Amino acid sequence: MDAHQNARTTPLSRHLIVARLAQGWTVSAVATALGIDPKTVRKWRDRFAAEGTSGLSDRSSRPHRSPTRRDAATTAEIARLRRERLSGPAIARQMRIPCATVGAVLRRLGLGRLSALTPPPPVIRYERERPGELIHLDTKKLGRIDGVGHRITGDRQGRKRGLGWEALHVAVDDASRLAYTEILPDETKASATAFLERALTWFESLGITVERVMTDNGSAYKSHLFRDALAARAIAHKRTRPYTPRTNGKAERFIQTTLREWLYASPYASSDQRKAAMRPWLCAYNRRRPHAAHGGKPPISRLAKDNLLGNDT
Repeated sequence: MDAHQNARTTPLSRHLIVARLAQGWTVSAVATALGIDPKTVRKWRDRFAAEGTSGLSDRSSRPHRSPTRRDAATTAEIARLRRERLSGPAIARQMRIPCATVGAVLRRLGLGRLSALTPPPPVIRYERERPGELIHLDTKKLGRIDGVGHRITGDRQGRKRGLGWEALHVAVDDASRLAYTEILPDETKASATAFLERALTWFESLGITVERVMTDNGSAYKSHLFRDALAARAIAHKRTRPYTPRTNGKAERFIQTTLREWLYASPYASSDQRKAAMRPWLCAYNRRRPHAAHGGKPPISRLAKDNLLGNDT
């Protein structure tokens, strides 16, 4: 129930009305005690007598009759035209009815927005059975820092322009969610391939043998240099479907977490200071931070005990 701030009767007070009347209180006495009109007391008394406890609940304010409401045939025709992606004014002109009427019908049918005509595809979740079966790679462009930025201060006037960019490279294991990250000067094929080699070495230090790597269709990941590095280790390369970043969703979600918990969690005075804060946060993420996908346990908990000799440096 959504009672307004001055409501004198609620389901609880209505039960109190009935209870006090049953105890022998008079209608006037109950009305005076609750600060309501005797007519209101009699109304809830009669409803309780006729309907029992359910009669003390709120009823819909919808009228019993709506004489001006459009008939079912008109409503169906409006819905049909809307599913042909006609706008509200176009439907009103074609059917010779007021635009406001069409809008009211569309809102009632849940077709007020065009996005309702094409509902989003169902979310398909998956998780590999063992660590190393699939590693997700992705990058995130980061602006270089020289002083606390407007994301923290809210002041855009003092921004320094032309500082350039650097790139956060991430590698996330699909099964365990263990992550390895580096901040590199760019997103070129040389940087991406060098990051791949170091990431694979880090996973191997944890006893994880990588079988597949998934990336988007960036030029660095489609390069011969990157392809040859994977081939040398007999690792399969899977690329996401164009314009569907959700395919690489575990890397995308990890980047969102880094933005919230590391990149913009504190005001950094320089890029070096931000970079220095990355490794302690990543160690905590892998070894101590509860992960929802693991029932509140950290990613490292998915590894066998004899694999826990690796480190985050």
